[in-house]
Amino acid sequence: MDARIRNWSYSHILDNALLVVSELVTNAARQTPHKEIRLQLSRDAHGIVIAVWDADFALPKAKPMKELTLEDLDLSHEAFDDNGGWGLHIVQALSSQCGVTGDPAGGKWIWSRIHP
Repeated sequence: MDARIRNWSYSHILDNALLVVSELVTNAARQTPHKEIRLQLSRDAHGIVIAVWDADFALPKAKPMKELTLEDLDLSHEAFDDNGGWGLHIVQALSSQCGVTGDPAGGKWIWSRIHP
């Protein structure tokens, strides 16, 4: 993916694209643990499209938006991984468009378009 984005001369959006991929793949892995996940990267006249497929029909749910402080987070060792749920907000902030498209063969594609 890194090489493809650089070959398209979009290296200036590489960090954003990698963060979007990380968030979408993480969500898919949590929705469908131990199942197949697909990643597709393409480009068109409007930029690049990152799409991640998983077999679940359930839509991901973002936490309600709010301004976070350290007091909002439980930083204890036992609860450290329970502070997630903000990834979809990150994807929305970095994307010019994003959404979900059902796959007629089953599952769904969650996608993000990033303008260069």
